[in-house]
Amino acid sequence: MKRNTGEQMLTSNLIYIHGFNSSPQSWKARLLQAGMQRLGLADQLQVPELSHWPAQAMEQLKQLVAQSTRPVTLIGSSLGGYYANWLVESQPDLRAVLVNPAVAPYRLLEAWLGENENLYNHERYHLTREHLLQLQMLDTQRIQDPSRYLLLVQTADETLDYRDAVNKYAACTQFVQEGGSHGFEQFEKLIPAIYAFAEGRIDLPPATPLPVVTPEQENRADEAI
Repeated sequence: MKRNTGEQMLTSNLIYIHGFNSSPQSWKARLLQAGMQRLGLADQLQVPELSHWPAQAMEQLKQLVAQSTRPVTLIGSSLGGYYANWLVESQPDLRAVLVNPAVAPYRLLEAWLGENENLYNHERYHLTREHLLQLQMLDTQRIQDPSRYLLLVQTADETLDYRDAVNKYAACTQFVQEGGSHGFEQFEKLIPAIYAFAEGRIDLPPATPLPVVTPEQENRADEAI
């Protein structure tokens, strides 16, 4: 994407929604922040630090959307993709890029019940059945307008079965890349496609297969789910 500055480059605001036990300091969040900074558009990206309580996290996100003076595109990673899905289905003016999104996190997180620690700020808290119930309340069974979603998945996601997202968002534009990881390898190459989608265009690079990256090989943390 050609470098430029000002609103002519991006007329939408972006909100990045991190995953479970993650933060604004996650790898993908920092790549987006650096990209927007280079374009002189840092004020058009928000990366909130979300509560571990789903209901509270959703209130934080709804408030940010309501405060925006421009159209909003959500970029939801893992659990953040699940949150983005609910927001798009509840508000007609939103669109979302879903990056290795969780489809049913209330099932996955049963294995995490009990003491937890955020990977970045080291906040310790107790994950409870109430957390799972709040997540279940955000479940969406039907996609009303597939054109409002862009799905980005890598098939070697070691945390989530990518096929769950491919099936749920079958009618949506999809970028399905062989290999990779849950953290989404070479995410920086998809950032221009995210900008394009925020402006109402589909401009995806070729889905060139990647080597499988195992958790042992990854040298960075991003999110647990």
